[in-house]
Amino acid sequence: MPSFHSFPIARRRFVQGLAVGAGVAGFAPALLAKSLSASAGELRGTEFDLEIAELPVNYTGKRRVATAVNGAVPAPVLRLREGDTVTLRVRNSLKEMSSIHWHGIILPAEMDGVPGISFAGIAPGETFTYRFEVCQTGTYWYHAHTLAEQTGLYGAIVIDPKVPTGSVPDRDYTIMLSDWSDEPPLQIFTNLKKLSSYYNFAQPTAGDFLKDVGSMGLGKALERRRMWNTSRMNPTDYSDISAATYTYLMNGTTPAGNWTAIAAPGEHVRLRFVGAGTATFFDVRIPGVALTIVSTDGQAVVPVTVEEFRIGPGETYDVEFTMPDGDARTIFAQSIDRTGFARGTIAPAPGMVAPVPALDARPWLDPVDMMGAMTAMGGEHAGHGVTEMPPKARHARTEYGANTDMRVDYPRANLDDPGAGLRGRSWRVLTLADLRTPTGDPDPREPEREIELHLNGNMERFIWALDGIKLNDSRPLHFKPNERLRITLVNDTMMAHPMHLHGMWSDVEAPDGTFQVRKHTVVVQPAQRVSFRVTADAMGRWAFHCHLLYHMAAGMFREVVVA
Repeated sequence: MPSFHSFPIARRRFVQGLAVGAGVAGFAPALLAKSLSASAGELRGTEFDLEIAELPVNYTGKRRVATAVNGAVPAPVLRLREGDTVTLRVRNSLKEMSSIHWHGIILPAEMDGVPGISFAGIAPGETFTYRFEVCQTGTYWYHAHTLAEQTGLYGAIVIDPKVPTGSVPDRDYTIMLSDWSDEPPLQIFTNLKKLSSYYNFAQPTAGDFLKDVGSMGLGKALERRRMWNTSRMNPTDYSDISAATYTYLMNGTTPAGNWTAIAAPGEHVRLRFVGAGTATFFDVRIPGVALTIVSTDGQAVVPVTVEEFRIGPGETYDVEFTMPDGDARTIFAQSIDRTGFARGTIAPAPGMVAPVPALDARPWLDPVDMMGAMTAMGGEHAGHGVTEMPPKARHARTEYGANTDMRVDYPRANLDDPGAGLRGRSWRVLTLADLRTPTGDPDPREPEREIELHLNGNMERFIWALDGIKLNDSRPLHFKPNERLRITLVNDTMMAHPMHLHGMWSDVEAPDGTFQVRKHTVVVQPAQRVSFRVTADAMGRWAFHCHLLYHMAAGMFREVVVA
């Protein structure tokens, strides 16, 4: 007899694998198939008409309604060309206000698509026309800047260079990784506000304690429990939301639906991964295949070959490889909390399948994820690349209040840590330290000033904030036009936060202050300090927030004004 906690996840394991075309009473097969299809199609050109509307779907055995663009989830891939001016007419056929944000695209503030910041949103029945010049290349995406992002309003953008450069792959596929829930987003948010661990069933148990006693002895087992109990933190708190409610999708397809890409042995393949999870980091690998990372967030990087990488909400990674001889290969993307996965197949022919790896066991977070560089003191807590103590962190007075339940005094600055759950792999895993822009610093000016922000919150109350202040209580950050400044983010929590600054690039620095890589979404690991430079070359009002949707909604958000 399954326990109360294990049953909901076990049942979802059975039903989340509904295949494409399964008969569901009351649903038109064409609509069902389209909503779960391998691709929503691709639109090219300079003029686009997009309609946001409801679409009936069934991912789990239950009939639900998604938010689609042109009748598809994910939305169509938009294929643009550098140098073109594009016009996108977006009609909102929903009953509530909606929007589309062009994630990572450099454009005028009034075209950015953030309700309440740069424009008023698109009212029901109205059409808003976005128009901007395309001044970049690479892989990006678009999505709602409302809770409708959770219900399916997201799609990929691929921008081709005006003048082709380098070799063209034989196969080029876009892969969107996302999370679907049958629960309405507002209900998920309400549940988290009532109990932040509502979807986390992997709580420490008496059985776990007995296992620790057997493996490390009574004294060390008690010390381990005492550390976490004293901190009032949860050592399994990787993610707010788990497969207790989520079904993980690859290009809108459930695991058993088996989204499939075709490639013959010896062909050069490019896969463009988009982290479209609203609350999920994915760890991605193709077992037995070495993946060469060639781009992140649309920006070329010095190629680095790994066997696994972690992608956070908002990020994009382009990987290339040569299709090996033999049978099909599984594209495996497990959630950071190890409760579920998205998967697809790359194969020489349709209908082929490959073995699907088992989910990894979920280890406890390490002391470095709570205490940062304090682990450099040695003993039980040493390791994970932390070798010395940095200066003590500066905490704002606003961090000492009810909105903050944890502060890291000595955050770690190491960027060569793959993160909790990926440490100790027998194969190479990508780290932030591996990513380097080949063309050097795009703006070599020394920063004129520094802004330090602490990512924090009260996890039990599901409050998320910057410097202990939620968005509604905050004042905008002001950048001077064309200034070069440094933004330093200190993560005072035990969760990773993907921080996205709209309208401007984030030039990540190495720990020694030298330029390393250009991104638009910067992941800050638990108890970590990361700095990046910004050139304030985009006038107007912009959003700056955590790209975990419910953290953003709970207050981890600032307005940035360049004026």
